[in-house]
Amino acid sequence: MRRMEGTMNKPTKKLGFGMMRLPLTKADDPTSIDFEQTCEMVDTFLERGFTYFDTAYMYHNGMSEETAGRALVDRHPREAFTLTTKLPVMMMKKEEDNERIFADQLRKCHVEYFDYYLLHCLTKENYETAKRLHCFEFVQKLKAEGKVKCIGFSFHDSAEVLEEILSEHPEMEFVQIQLNYLDWEDENVQSGKCYEVCEKYGKPVIVMEPVKGGTLANVPPAAEALMKAQCPEASVASWAIRYAASKPGVMAVLSGMSTLGQLLDNTSYMKEFEPLSEQESLICEQAARIIREKIEIACTGCAYCTEGCPKHIAIPKYFALYNDWMRLDKKGNAPFYYGTTAREFGKASDCIRCRQCERHCPQHLPITQYLDTIAQTLEKEA
Repeated sequence: MRRMEGTMNKPTKKLGFGMMRLPLTKADDPTSIDFEQTCEMVDTFLERGFTYFDTAYMYHNGMSEETAGRALVDRHPREAFTLTTKLPVMMMKKEEDNERIFADQLRKCHVEYFDYYLLHCLTKENYETAKRLHCFEFVQKLKAEGKVKCIGFSFHDSAEVLEEILSEHPEMEFVQIQLNYLDWEDENVQSGKCYEVCEKYGKPVIVMEPVKGGTLANVPPAAEALMKAQCPEASVASWAIRYAASKPGVMAVLSGMSTLGQLLDNTSYMKEFEPLSEQESLICEQAARIIREKIEIACTGCAYCTEGCPKHIAIPKYFALYNDWMRLDKKGNAPFYYGTTAREFGKASDCIRCRQCERHCPQHLPITQYLDTIAQTLEKEA
């Protein structure tokens, strides 16, 4: 294994502010970003010595970049922060989209350059699109022109595909992967294997989904008891973020923080970061085994699956309700909330099996199969 040598401007602290799950004024409207609370969170993050902000073209139905421009760029000196965004390869149809989208991103974020710029969500299919539309050449051109400082890509596929990309594109300076203690040995996500490929090619890693969409902030009681016995004052989420940050090749761990409380907690233990001890690492492994026995659908709530759904089905919402219902042994209010949600969105039984959702799912879930299950359970109960 070899570490990459170079002049990348790496974050001085390992915690990054993921602007994918910003606070909302209306729970069912991802565009209703609570701007006042977001500004307070941005200010506090910077005051505590953290600088890395991550947004993307598609986050919050297109509103995340604009919010970054207003809450961060307009209110703080450009040299005080690091701003990252992504080229949405999965949404692109023609080569001209490269220039059009990047120009739109500069406008929305109110900047003249980005510190880090990624090809977004490379899978085997999206990699072929990126090659066909010359996205790799485009981001290299942006770097040569000084419009981006560092180029890389976010990745959601097998370690084999990751190795193919890195072997064919050594110019990529870093890789963003999903990494957490639950997915480290998972054969669908392949966190551990993908991390090892990055190590092999000497590429620094940025971690996404360290808390797996909140799953690792709300673990089963038996797993939480292990953590509290070791560190009574530490939050459950802190174990997941510290696990990811403890990997030597990781330069930043993104947390999609939705409240000021989450931000205060994350910055409290990451300000003077201490890697997990051997005993703490073993507890994470034990927790992963306990969680696997309880979780039904390993959805992170990213909502990539809902983009373009012809029936407007609230897939991540239904999956979260189903997980809660099963975790409580089919008790609780999940069927009621399913019925309430289904009055505004398509029902699980409305699925026409076009499977576009499955093609976009970073977790590679059999979504249509799960929707059938939900239609036969929550929908009937509702």
